[in-house]
Amino acid sequence: MKTKKILVSQPKPTSDKSPYFDLSEKYGVEVVFRPFIKVEGLSAKDFRAQKINIADFSAIIFTAKTAVDNFFRLSEEMRITIPPTQKFFCTSESIANYLQKYIVYRKRKIFASKTGKIADLLPSMQKHKTDTYLLVASDVNNGSEVAFLAENKINVTQAAMYRTVSNDFTPDETFDYDMLVFFSPQGIESLLKNFPSFQQGDIAIAALGTATAHAVKEAGLRLDIEAPSPQAPSMPAAIDLFLSKQ
Repeated sequence: MKTKKILVSQPKPTSDKSPYFDLSEKYGVEVVFRPFIKVEGLSAKDFRAQKINIADFSAIIFTAKTAVDNFFRLSEEMRITIPPTQKFFCTSESIANYLQKYIVYRKRKIFASKTGKIADLLPSMQKHKTDTYLLVASDVNNGSEVAFLAENKINVTQAAMYRTVSNDFTPDETFDYDMLVFFSPQGIESLLKNFPSFQQGDIAIAALGTATAHAVKEAGLRLDIEAPSPQAPSMPAAIDLFLSKQ
């Protein structure tokens, strides 16, 4: 079956240079951006209930741009000054570059993974093993990153600073897609919540990351596209490869 319409479960890019637009032009497919989930920041009151003091940590770990936004938002709300000695560890260069929204990049110690995996940051962390690390996460994070780092003698604490909730579809929204692209397990949960009788049929499902891929399979769905992979380091590249074979 030839793919004609793709749902990408992310907000529409603000720039016209998105690789998804390139895919649309290259293959003549319609790409619709429609998040299945939305993020809500925790209030300062809810965060304080975790009894975590941001000022106690000398290194912060970010696995998403959403984590960056909510870390600095809560720090400002609670009037916490981020010292110039604060180190930042990011699971991608994109997240590291995003820090420029809040700090002067060149004046900070910032480390970024080139693989998108936290394991790639371990060598850098081990060079700073006396630091205390705070992993900024959502309220549904399974703690696997913390467990991995703790096993490798990294002093790390996980803090929930935001939550993900289903972004419900309205009754008048059409759902006539040939491919669904997911970026988190919560997106799969939202799909099944919105469409409890969902039948995949010929619809291709794409998943970014091992956790999302696992959620697809756990839901009894067929996983057609998985990224990253040796052949496709990004989701647009993986979709490109899939479409090129049709």
